Amino acid sequence: MGRQWGSAMRAAEQAGCVVSASRAGRPEAGPWSCSGVILSRSPGLVLCHGGIFVPFLRAGSEVLTAAGAAFLPGDSCSDDLRLHVQWAPTAAGPGGGAERGRPVLCTPQCAGLEPGPPAPSRGRPLQPRLPAELLLLLSCPAFWAHFARLFGDEAAEQWRFSSAAPDDEVSEEEEADQLRALGWFALLGVRLGQEEVEEERGPAVTVSPLGAVPKGAPLLVCGSPFGAFCPDIFLNTLSCGVLSNVAGPLLLTDARCLPGTEGGGVFTARPAGALVALVAAPLCWKAGEWVGFTLLCAAAPLFRAARDALCRLRPSAAALADLLPPEVGVPWGLPLRDSGPLWAAAAVLVECGTVWGSGVAVAPRLVVTCRHVSPREAARVLVRSTTPKSVAIWGRVVFATEESCPYDIAVVSLEEDLDDVPIPVPAEHFHEGIITSNTRDNNTGATYPHLNFSIPITVLQPALQQYSQTQDLGGLRELDRAAEPVRVVWRLQRPLAEAPRSKL
Repeated sequence: MGRQWGSAMRAAEQAGCVVSASRAGRPEAGPWSCSGVILSRSPGLVLCHGGIFVPFLRAGSEVLTAAGAAFLPGDSCSDDLRLHVQWAPTAAGPGGGAERGRPVLCTPQCAGLEPGPPAPSRGRPLQPRLPAELLLLLSCPAFWAHFARLFGDEAAEQWRFSSAAPDDEVSEEEEADQLRALGWFALLGVRLGQEEVEEERGPAVTVSPLGAVPKGAPLLVCGSPFGAFCPDIFLNTLSCGVLSNVAGPLLLTDARCLPGTEGGGVFTARPAGALVALVAAPLCWKAGEWVGFTLLCAAAPLFRAARDALCRLRPSAAALADLLPPEVGVPWGLPLRDSGPLWAAAAVLVECGTVWGSGVAVAPRLVVTCRHVSPREAARVLVRSTTPKSVAIWGRVVFATEESCPYDIAVVSLEEDLDDVPIPVPAEHFHEGIITSNTRDNNTGATYPHLNFSIPITVLQPALQQYSQTQDLGGLRELDRAAEPVRVVWRLQRPLAEAPRSKL
């Protein structure tokens, strides 16, 4: 990871910060906080998520969804808004470097105290909180258009994009506010003292154009979980993932993010440390179940919207617009290279009633999926493919392993060919196959969501080939007679050393 991400990690951490908002004279109200990206250190300019400003909007959160609302001036928020930004010092500045000592947990802010001068023995791992002002609230219209198309109808009513779990005590009004602010971001001016002006020098952020990063490309997310809570621990936490999917400027990544990382920067390895997107929603819920994807807003169209808004709000703000980062890499407007690798094109969506899951096309009319997606033989299922776009073909389950079988496999025979879907060549080595389930400890009932069992395709290939050629299910039926060592591993239980003796 270090070899691939070395320079990108440094750029990401240098660009990360935490933004907090509070009400003047009312410390009990709030604070609200999120992550941000430093666009310029001197003069100070930061881009963060707009959700923390909802409680301060003079006209209420409904103004964010008003017709044609693409940006709002800074005075759209009440006068009691107080903003602060905190970031790590640059490596070259007097506050940085290992020679000043290791950080001590926790900072005064963590304990609810006012920041004071750093103790000589503890060094200065973080800069003091710097006051800031709201310059602009803005959204990306194209982001909202794609979001409405994908999640705006009745079929998407069970999707939730919020930091709170479905069973948390969150009012409908609060949840509606979070949804309205989903694709809104804020441009802040940071007020630096003379000391900070002299020492704050950092690398300039560059932006990757929309369409320059292909699906499957590695991404690095830099955000601060839980916002301003204990930045000594959480500031600029890094998470790796890939660009999972794209719909215009609406991007998905499987990088793990937590509440408070909204507004955090998403960077790419090539060009090193280029800003790809900002976190819009770190947690997604579907029908009460957490979905491990993070919703992103592409950076390039967002900065274009910011330049346009600044020029329309303040014709004299050309100097401010010049501080926004430039685009580097593939020229704007080239089509996204989202054909993806072969294994991505062969992936399909399998729907069986209200249950849905992924599958792999292993022949023009044959799809392999999990039994828990299609649990009954002879059940009718609908298979959807993105190549060609949005094709849907009916099929039936011709084989499903028994519920007690560790091989959680089902085979679907389609009524029509999956035209133009590339069929992958089965691997000859065991370390490549199909993911079946999370790991569960049957003794404690605990589930480990980041550890998965995979079935080697070499186990399935002979049986699939036999069925394709002869329609004989005999090879697949053998999966139900898995050896005991395989069953033991799946149960996460050691085999008994000896047969248990009766207590009678």
